[in-house]
Amino acid sequence: MALLVERNTTGAAHSSPVTVAPQLDELLSSWLHRLAYANGVAPRSFARVLGLNPGMWSAALDLRLPADIGTLLYAKTGVAPDQLAAMTVSQDLPKQLLLPLRNNGHRDSSSWLQFCCRCLAEDAQPYFRRRWRLATRVSCTEHGCRLRDRCPSCLDRITVFDQGELVPQHYCVACGYDLRRAPIPYLSPATRTLDRCIDDICSLEAIARSPSGPVLIRRLLSIPRFAGGYYSTMLLANLSAGARAYSAELLNCPSECQEDNTTDDEKDCRERRLHG
Repeated sequence: MALLVERNTTGAAHSSPVTVAPQLDELLSSWLHRLAYANGVAPRSFARVLGLNPGMWSAALDLRLPADIGTLLYAKTGVAPDQLAAMTVSQDLPKQLLLPLRNNGHRDSSSWLQFCCRCLAEDAQPYFRRRWRLATRVSCTEHGCRLRDRCPSCLDRITVFDQGELVPQHYCVACGYDLRRAPIPYLSPATRTLDRCIDDICSLEAIARSPSGPVLIRRLLSIPRFAGGYYSTMLLANLSAGARAYSAELLNCPSECQEDNTTDDEKDCRERRLHG
């Protein structure tokens, strides 16, 4: 396996890599992207440093961190194996409720990761949270605003793992848009409350270990069917952030939801094109 080395912006190698401290609830892939940037290596190239193939390499490590890579990271960064494991989603989050590792598909289909633009804007070093990988989450626990899973400028998904330039991870790979500046989509107070209730349920250890856990997970995945409307035939984990928010709103306030399947991201993109 290739050695983990520090590189500056000119490409010169050094023996002691720059380390970055994991943040609260940080996703392993997010930490790896920040580690790469701190060492002057673009994420796409960092995959080769770790001896991995390109593609969704960092997102895959969120699901399973091989022992040899964990050992290498510990040796070079000093971040303990239990800290590395805690940044993955393999331990305490129900796998069925995770957004699938998808980087293409229809505008209404899910992407692998969501974000809160206000969180990114307030972070000293913007990073992505583990809880943003859950399909059941449609709002930010800190700010209450609706999460996004696409760049509002070009509608591309979050693809930091494929970034070939040396830029921080909060910039869209496709168009360079600063995700911290993304408009905040509206989410009703009732839907924010529902989202917090569902989050409390998913946080309970019993959901994965009790006999009723699988039944509850199936019901959560069937929220679009219970809500009715445009997405009633689809599973929650297969829907985009906007489509999941629409189903949650429809479940709460059916009379207030219009039969308009244009996503907030598409509306934002259209506004940007109209007004420059």
